[in-house]
Amino acid sequence: MSSPPAAAPLRLRLDGEALASNWRWLNDRSGDAACGAAIKANGYGLGARQVMERLAAAGCRDFFVATWAEALALAPLPDGVSLSVLHGVRAEDMLAALSGFARPVLNTPEQIARWREAGGGLCDVMIDTGINRLGLDWRQDCAALTQGMAIHTLMSHLACADEDHALNAMQQDRFTDVAQGMKADRLSLANSAGICLGEGYHFGLTRPGLALYGGIPRAEAEETIRQVVFPQAQILQRRTIRAGDTAGYSATFTAGQDVEAAILNLGYADGYLRGFSGRGAAMADGLRLPVIGRVSMDLLIVDVSARPDLVEGDWVDIDYDLRTASAQSGLSHYELLTGLGARYDRAWT
Repeated sequence: MSSPPAAAPLRLRLDGEALASNWRWLNDRSGDAACGAAIKANGYGLGARQVMERLAAAGCRDFFVATWAEALALAPLPDGVSLSVLHGVRAEDMLAALSGFARPVLNTPEQIARWREAGGGLCDVMIDTGINRLGLDWRQDCAALTQGMAIHTLMSHLACADEDHALNAMQQDRFTDVAQGMKADRLSLANSAGICLGEGYHFGLTRPGLALYGGIPRAEAEETIRQVVFPQAQILQRRTIRAGDTAGYSATFTAGQDVEAAILNLGYADGYLRGFSGRGAAMADGLRLPVIGRVSMDLLIVDVSARPDLVEGDWVDIDYDLRTASAQSGLSHYELLTGLGARYDRAWT
């Protein structure tokens, strides 16, 4: 008989109601358009299956992943939902793609030819309108390239929606022009930030990602989007750093007086990167416990002088408000979320 898995000394407390609340707000902002969900990169680090199940229960019906490996990990899908694979279909993906449980988002003439020659059915198509990543160039004859294909969703992707940038309106116009010459069941342009740009960007389907998970795409979402991810770490040891002693790699911290320190099981291998050195903090009942010294691969030192009651085995919260953490570390909200590693236990509330 196998042994039960050991509990990890670090975990993510994940707020399922905040996740659903964020989707409901984005759905309301999407107006008459359906509101889907990008759950690529393992649901931005939260766990794609768990995210899909919770958002499907909230009413979401359209989901997007990056690769067929991500798609296969989600099979079988909940009743009534659809799944699209954004990175298209390589020759190696055809067996999975032709099984019909998810749709490829075709991005190149070669992918279109591959899908057509294999007798593939319903698909999605990406038009590049200015980000110059995946998609058919908007200046191509996209209608001719896709003639006769059963396109469910014709989509594009905004490059600068988190800013008031002239390219937003240019992409909107280019997408509208291309779509007028093509046959598709629906159109989709807006990501999280694009939803905040207004009705003209919504078309028939919006595809939020970041804002679902607590990231703030634009100021319009500042007061409504709720934090979903709350890292926590266990104290492995409590020790006194004597006045004049240093702590951590490269001796970047020197104690001016005796400091009570807690050593936590958390480091840059878990996505808590060196940018938090001397800037980040743990929290205990609202009290800030500053990070001291350099963040190392697996360990973190925090000053717990103000909490004499904290002992080995206790848990503390990590201050991971995305706006604050971004300013401290220099990382984007996207990096802060997707960088959280596999060593955390993930506990939904």
